[in-house]
Amino acid sequence: MSTTPTPLADVFLSARGLTKRFGGLAAVNGVNLDLVRDHIHAVIGPNGAGKSTLTNMLSGDILPTAGTVILGGVDTTRYSPEAESQQGLGRSYQKTNIFLPFTVWENVRLAAQSRTPRAWRWLGRAAGMADVNERAERAIELAGLQTRTRFVAGAISHGEQRQLEVAMALATAPQVLLLDEPLAGMGQAEAERMVALLLAIKKDHAMMLVEHDMDAVFTLADR
Repeated sequence: MSTTPTPLADVFLSARGLTKRFGGLAAVNGVNLDLVRDHIHAVIGPNGAGKSTLTNMLSGDILPTAGTVILGGVDTTRYSPEAESQQGLGRSYQKTNIFLPFTVWENVRLAAQSRTPRAWRWLGRAAGMADVNERAERAIELAGLQTRTRFVAGAISHGEQRQLEVAMALATAPQVLLLDEPLAGMGQAEAERMVALLLAIKKDHAMMLVEHDMDAVFTLADR
């Protein structure tokens, strides 16, 4: 095993001593980790091991009892999920988190629009924001959903909905991606498409994957 240290510029997210206690139960206890560019890091373990709790602390969904999170050189330990996202973190959840009545295009465009200073200027026409549309188109292309842009999100397959969630994360231009069981509930063909997608986008991101599909874990994970 190489002992060459990882360049600090390639460490997009670090956690030190990350701990979460619920009363007397330590769900996560003193975790140290570095998420490195161009690497997929897998977190594995049985149900109840604390994997989602760890992910939720890194993303700001729950506050740690102790420890620190550094994202892009900034201490984000007590940031909200929205502030973490603005700092460069994207994530998916165990339960698909998309706008089911909206089209695939509208879902991804809304995610891209959240990165612009004009995001909440109600009287502007979203369709006229060229930079937003370009980011949305790129994210949809990366996720392999070009033929589904005009489909209502609730009408596409479960696997495509998971791809859509990744596309929405990519549209926010993250450095770090946290993916909580992205292959859950997928058939073999859908799982293979998701694996190919994650391998295709890992070059420009530091990624952490929580997953029970061991074949996928050993195909994807660098660490």
